Amino acid sequence: MRDQYSFDNPVERYSRVEPPVQHQPEPGVQARMTPVPDLGESSYRGSGRLAGRKALITGGDSGIGGAVAIAFAREGADVVIVHLPAEQEDADRILGLIEEAGTTGHAIAADITDSARCREIVDETVRMLGGLDILVNNAGKQVAVARLEDLSDEQFELTFRTNIFANFWITKAALAHLPAGASIINTASLEAYKPAPDRLDYAATKAAVNNFSKGLAQQLAPRGIRVNVVAPGPVWTALQVSGGVSDEQMKAFDDESTYQRSGQPAELAPAFVFLASAESSYVSGETLNVNGGMVTP
Repeated sequence: MRDQYSFDNPVERYSRVEPPVQHQPEPGVQARMTPVPDLGESSYRGSGRLAGRKALITGGDSGIGGAVAIAFAREGADVVIVHLPAEQEDADRILGLIEEAGTTGHAIAADITDSARCREIVDETVRMLGGLDILVNNAGKQVAVARLEDLSDEQFELTFRTNIFANFWITKAALAHLPAGASIINTASLEAYKPAPDRLDYAATKAAVNNFSKGLAQQLAPRGIRVNVVAPGPVWTALQVSGGVSDEQMKAFDDESTYQRSGQPAELAPAFVFLASAESSYVSGETLNVNGGMVTP
């Protein structure tokens, strides 16, 4: 059976998605997508790289966050995932896969655009797991709007509250619990470097995530806490079917990357595992781009 260590042609590892045009209300449910993204359910093989670790992952019910939750559990970590109530179907599935891996899994349904709720999430996680040493700020909001005049004040604010304010609130609360050796991993995007003209709010937040993380990495280095970023390129997730791209962009979704295929969430998970593990002990303030060969600064 193929796993993440299999030797093959990376361009051909996955077929083109070639998705039919489809729409779901935000935040989207992965289980109802066509095709359903690959989170590594059948391919990710763990080797104990995170044994005994305790992780909190926002947006961990599906897509990249879901793939990371599966990988972390198979590497031996206990995991808490945070999701919106509308994503319960996907969250239940991820919890089942964590249980199958033999580690502890919990889910918290919460709106991370509320600062007080973000602090509660951290407290609940510490109570559930008995500690915290890996934080993955991954949840994101992306809604394409063709013209600035049509980008509402409400959407602009919610995108910032979801994608960068929540990172600040959750990370600030988590610092009271993170020991030396802990790892913080934030999800940025290729959009931080190459902003699409119809994703101005989203791209701006991802640039902020990148910058915030690099500054924080320097601040936390004396405490022995590492801060890094994963910046995905075009990856097939529920963001795309819930307004993240236009119909025209969805039809051509595979054509954006140098590989001429979209990425699958399963291909992102190993980057997070590396940055969470002690193997990356000399890596902090780094942005690891996983984008199918799309060159970035």
